[in-house]
Amino acid sequence: MVPNAEDKLTQILAHDPVLKKEFETYWKLRVDPRCTPIGRFLRRFSLDEMPQIWNVLIGDMSIVGPRPRSLNEMAFIRDTLPTHIDDYLAIRPGLTCLWQIRGRNKLGIIDKTKLDSYYSRHWSLRSDIMIILKTIPVVLKGEGAS
Repeated sequence: MVPNAEDKLTQILAHDPVLKKEFETYWKLRVDPRCTPIGRFLRRFSLDEMPQIWNVLIGDMSIVGPRPRSLNEMAFIRDTLPTHIDDYLAIRPGLTCLWQIRGRNKLGIIDKTKLDSYYSRHWSLRSDIMIILKTIPVVLKGEGAS
């Protein structure tokens, strides 16, 4: 990200209603002007997630589970989908999740949250294995990444 990325985001959203709508739907921008060329490459192939493997090794994260959310996203979920917040918080966050293989960043925050809730309520070892196996080609192809 470029220096002062959050300030730049605020300025961009204040002056571009199309990007503001996109951000309100997805909580990210498909073509984010705050991201450097190297950052775009790292994101495309999810290489920016590699440091989180440390979090799995020390037990703070799972391989499969709901993706970590920002405080702003959590507040939005709590206000918009209050019945889903407990499902999200009930399990450890993960490197990959159900929405990573069912649309990734093409899904809005509401759809992602509903998939996280579904995963929490229907967890099984079989589903985790399926998610891991389906994540590999999605990441290698860079499908739905931004």
